[in-house]
Amino acid sequence: MTDTLAQSVSTSEDLALFIASVTDRALLLTAPDGTITYWNIGATRLFGTSAEAAQGKSIDVFWPAAAVRRTSPVIRSTARLDDWCTRGDGSEFMADITISPLVDGAGDLRGYGLSISDVTGRRAAEQMLAESEAHMRSVLATVPDAMVVIDERGLIQSFSAAAERLFGYTEAEVLGRNVSLLMPGDHRARHDRYIGHYLETGERRIIGIGRIVVGERKDGTEFPMELSVGEAHSAAGRVFTGFVRDLSDQQRAELRLKELQGELIHVSRLSAMGTMASTLAHELNQPLTAIANYLEAARDLLAANDSPRELLAEAVSESANEALRAGRIVRRLRDFVSRGETERRVEPLPALIEDAVRLGLTGARERGVRSFVSLDPSATHVIADRIQIQQVLVNLLRNAVEALRNGEVSDITTSTSREGGQVRVSVADTGPGLDPAIAPRLFQAFASSKQDGMGLGLSICRTIVEAHGGRIWAEPGDERGTIFHFTLPAAQAGDAE
Repeated sequence: MTDTLAQSVSTSEDLALFIASVTDRALLLTAPDGTITYWNIGATRLFGTSAEAAQGKSIDVFWPAAAVRRTSPVIRSTARLDDWCTRGDGSEFMADITISPLVDGAGDLRGYGLSISDVTGRRAAEQMLAESEAHMRSVLATVPDAMVVIDERGLIQSFSAAAERLFGYTEAEVLGRNVSLLMPGDHRARHDRYIGHYLETGERRIIGIGRIVVGERKDGTEFPMELSVGEAHSAAGRVFTGFVRDLSDQQRAELRLKELQGELIHVSRLSAMGTMASTLAHELNQPLTAIANYLEAARDLLAANDSPRELLAEAVSESANEALRAGRIVRRLRDFVSRGETERRVEPLPALIEDAVRLGLTGARERGVRSFVSLDPSATHVIADRIQIQQVLVNLLRNAVEALRNGEVSDITTSTSREGGQVRVSVADTGPGLDPAIAPRLFQAFASSKQDGMGLGLSICRTIVEAHGGRIWAEPGDERGTIFHFTLPAAQAGDAE
């Protein structure tokens, strides 16, 4: 028994030495009323107060909420909590506090044992990490591109809000499942082999490169998408982050643009032929008529001659008839072109302008050209042939782009305004302005200021606009450049064709 007692005393001394030597945290004892009875060297370092100065004081001095905590049922057993503590110099820090009630064999409370460590830095780091994660989640929630994170096995680890909207799955539905779920059947079997091949060989086929692939939504529909994949290393292994952009709208727009280009090119050719035919009809009708008159006179002279010359008279008569016939053919062609038979209907002007601007300014942005559109809300519909009016706009826009070469300011503004029963469409540029020498002949066929121009573009525009019952003209800009205007009949959305 004596040996047991000696061993117990030795253990108690060893324990006291251990507690006294702990420096990374404060270890202290208090009476039931909170009076400090023990203060180790770790407490001295943490609070900046010596054991002699601390003992006999209330723990409330160093832990302001201690009085409340002591009376709370929560510490009738060992409890761990975070709270603010105060150092001897008055500064505060966030503390990780473990408090244990000290109860003797009879069940009486003898005091409390406390372990206190400074976690201000750790809590700040955790808060920063949480804020950073929240910020990143908010960014990913608003980024238009879908984001999917997978591990080395191809299992989905993260699925952004944009990905939910794009694929139709919720994040809970796809987490832990193979990413091949988002691919058509013929791609699924090959995907895991791609990952295995990369892990074995390091050969990049898509990582860091990006490519156009096909995705599959929850409802089974397939769509084209641009996939870019990044790689990162973590303690758990590699992760791959894929950014997905839906190309459905882009491909539809490209197809629409190609169709529109084809239609406009076709109309441009027809319009050019019409303008040339109209010009030829005007130019040839007068000499053909003169030929007919001269031949008629020759026939009359031959008829008055006493010498029989029947064969010559017949030949001259047939020549006159053929000349008159040619004149009638040319006149009919001119009349047809002048009538300008078009398929006019009520068209939404903003959509018409949007398509024309997209086509007419193709490649202009790379040349530093800025495009502005200003639409009058009261000028929403016109009576027009959509393709032909878009041809007019494309011609004017392309001319504006050509006028902006080497300019300090390269702006093109397309605008509309309602003027009674007409809608005015204007295309303004900030180029050098019109050449005074060409201005009077601007809308005549074969008149051009370009070295390689045929001079048919603006003539085509005039033919189309006038066939629609409008007019077209040009004037100097307010400060610089040129403004082309043309008018069209206004309409309401509900008007009949």
